[in-house]
Amino acid sequence: MTRFRHFAAIDWSGAVGERQRGLALALCAEGDEAPHLVRPGHIWSRAEMLDWLANAMPPDTLAGLDLGPSLPFVDRGAFFPGWDRSPADARALWALVEEIAAADPHLSASSFVDHPQASRHFRRHGGRCGEDFRGRGRLRATEQAQREQGLNPYSNLNLVGAAQVGKSSLTGMRVLHRLSGRVAIWPFDPSPPAGSAIVEIYTSLAALASGRPRGRAKIRDREVLDAALTALGSKALGGTGPIDDHQSDAILSAAWLRANAHRAELWNPPALTPHIARTEGWTFGVL
Repeated sequence: MTRFRHFAAIDWSGAVGERQRGLALALCAEGDEAPHLVRPGHIWSRAEMLDWLANAMPPDTLAGLDLGPSLPFVDRGAFFPGWDRSPADARALWALVEEIAAADPHLSASSFVDHPQASRHFRRHGGRCGEDFRGRGRLRATEQAQREQGLNPYSNLNLVGAAQVGKSSLTGMRVLHRLSGRVAIWPFDPSPPAGSAIVEIYTSLAALASGRPRGRAKIRDREVLDAALTALGSKALGGTGPIDDHQSDAILSAAWLRANAHRAELWNPPALTPHIARTEGWTFGVL
């Protein structure tokens, strides 16, 4: 049993512009009814997602956000080695991103990416690779653990390519900064005994748990999605019409959260130390 009564999953987007087709939100309640898209057909903005999380999310919801809430710290003892403003923990990082990107519209973070000191650590478009970005980029401890589970995480410091996650992470930090103190954000906050909580998710975990083969986690077919939902103990979604991989990621991840929120070991992974919880965070479901 879990104390949460609702389960939400958000497929995030760090793309430029106000509204993003890559944003999708799915929600389900206890039981086995299939998750449903919130505002189907609507093209969400990041500001609207923030408002939903702050003001419209049902009580006692476990909400999974598919974004990296922090950057690598543990490997080198700092987010930005050599910068005297390098924050001491994740919340201070969120505040710094917000401060530098405050004038950027639509909760984007372009000003932070282009900051003379921060940019030294990012791989950016146009062949611009900061002198402190090496190889495929640094990974957080949870991303190292993802590799050990057979996943293929990308560095949050990489801002280039279709699989990059850095822009989602940085824009997500502006959202988390606004939600800090209003909703518990695990593991930066302990899981609260009551109320809602936000966790980081990796949508490929839900796909793999449903039986999807590695490398084929993205679903764009309703019959395939229904089979994956059934494998997670959910009723099928059914219906007709097109469905994109952002929507299916959110739907399947909401069902996965419902099926796994009760597992004590996922809230207490062996490698999650207090230092990692304060600086880098952790992906829910990674052991």
